[in-house]
Amino acid sequence: MKFTIFQETRRGARQYNQDRMCYSYSRDALLMVVADGMGGHLHGEVAAQITVELLAELFQRKARPTIQNPHQFLSDAFNKCHDAILNYASNHNLLETPRTTVVAAIVQDGVLYWAHVGDSRLYLIRAGRMLARTKDHSKVQQMVDTGKITEEEAEHHPEKNKIYNCLGSMFPPDVEIGGKVPLLDADAVLLCTDGLWGGVQQKELEELLSSYPALYALPQLLDRAEARGGIHGDNLTGVAVNWHEEDDFPSTAALSTRKLLDGEVTTRLNALDADKTLKESRDVSESDIEAAIAEIQNAIKKYSK
Repeated sequence: MKFTIFQETRRGARQYNQDRMCYSYSRDALLMVVADGMGGHLHGEVAAQITVELLAELFQRKARPTIQNPHQFLSDAFNKCHDAILNYASNHNLLETPRTTVVAAIVQDGVLYWAHVGDSRLYLIRAGRMLARTKDHSKVQQMVDTGKITEEEAEHHPEKNKIYNCLGSMFPPDVEIGGKVPLLDADAVLLCTDGLWGGVQQKELEELLSSYPALYALPQLLDRAEARGGIHGDNLTGVAVNWHEEDDFPSTAALSTRKLLDGEVTTRLNALDADKTLKESRDVSESDIEAAIAEIQNAIKKYSK
């Protein structure tokens, strides 16, 4: 496999960042994940952190060097993340369980698979046009589907971020399985939270992701969304990848997995960072964060088997 990949997250105007992201790859498979946590006093980011770390851990265990059934893997993994979040809430006697959206994708044998819960999105861009996009699990999307409002009206609807499906709720998640799409050279894939997609137009996504490499296009999209969000801006996060035909793309920024050994996996994720989080939020103590990190590791060990 050969691809160019870039990920970035920003706090926006919020007190702290509850978004999480990661990518992980073996010699023959690539995993990308974005999660948007919900819940106060550290819990939202813990739910999102459990989700990305557990998915990465499960991928590392199963990608030897490919995932046997990518769609089934994603569905099973999402449900394990849901159970791990509920277990965390139970251990802490929380009145309200922390929740998170999640969108994840796997690429192997040149084919893109994806699944999602909530309103974090995946976009597949080919030749300057959107070939595929996940459909939000939200009240406003239901209104679009039933013809009550148009897609254009949905973009500015005051309730567009109210979702009915997530990990960590009292109901099991309804995991929506995406397509099985063979990728072509120069295809671009973006996974992102609503803080990003809500601040840019589809045309901008299409133009930037098809005209520039991910490591340039994604920061440009984040800049625009963050500026438009202003003092009310949400956290915003994205993982973007450009797909290349093997040996057809000479850029030093491109990653080739050819030299990886069977069973070798590389992972990049944003961890729950005590120093950074303390600077972002005065109502979270260092002991809170250390306890949360320990709980996350316990959840990973328990549910990654």
